[in-house]
Amino acid sequence: MTIAVTGASGHLGRLTVLALLDRGVPAGEIVAMARRPESVTDLADRGVRTVVADYDDPTTLSTAFVGVETLLLVSGNAIGERARQHGNVIDAAVSAGVQRIVYTSAPHADTSALVLAPEHKATEELLAAAPVATTILRNNWYTENYTDAVARAGETGELVASAGTGKVASATRKDYAEAAAAVLSTDGHAGAIYELGGDVAWTHDDLAEAASAVVGREVTFRNLTPAEHEATLREAGLDEGTATFVVALDQNIKDGLLAEVTGDLTRLIGRPTTPLADGLRAALA
Repeated sequence: MTIAVTGASGHLGRLTVLALLDRGVPAGEIVAMARRPESVTDLADRGVRTVVADYDDPTTLSTAFVGVETLLLVSGNAIGERARQHGNVIDAAVSAGVQRIVYTSAPHADTSALVLAPEHKATEELLAAAPVATTILRNNWYTENYTDAVARAGETGELVASAGTGKVASATRKDYAEAAAAVLSTDGHAGAIYELGGDVAWTHDDLAEAASAVVGREVTFRNLTPAEHEATLREAGLDEGTATFVVALDQNIKDGLLAEVTGDLTRLIGRPTTPLADGLRAALA
């Protein structure tokens, strides 16, 4: 069985390739796909086949998927362009005879008001219409999303956000990568939709407590109004669109859209998810 991973030069894609190797999948049966082959030379050195695959260049995709049986489509990071890009990948994979596509989506993408959900919903709809077996991995937040904020808190003693008492059931990229590798390398997942997240949903006060343990000084959480938060982000140099987007995400958290704990991730990886402080410590290291 040949397993391909898109975005293999990125954090999640690379970790998934490594998790496949750890699970005993022969390197010769893994294809690491990236826009720049030089970005995955370390994987090539381990015997993994590397190919060029650019979501925006269908000519690369038409050849990249030849001989691939199972594909992990790691969602792109070009917000606003992802549904189109993912459509390119799906079309090329189907044309090449890929038998199963596993996709990294967002929590309850088909029904959620999460600001990130629409592009994932659109991609899930494209997959549902494609003549191929699919598995949807709806990944909650990555603990590593807070690496920069915790690093700043080490200097200022403060976490600043507008999420209120909203909870986040985050897990580390390694946790999610191990789940993806488990699904890619075993049978019985066709048609499944997994709502993946951490075993513990935490508030920003909890995040501040974890940050305190990691950075070695007391960190407190200062909750702002959305307007105050946006102004603070603009003062820090973010453009209006990015600042508005970050505030919208915090309002989604405040509304509880990332709080669900399902246990799906733990069941797939066969162990508890990484505790918040441990994940932050590893990310900062």
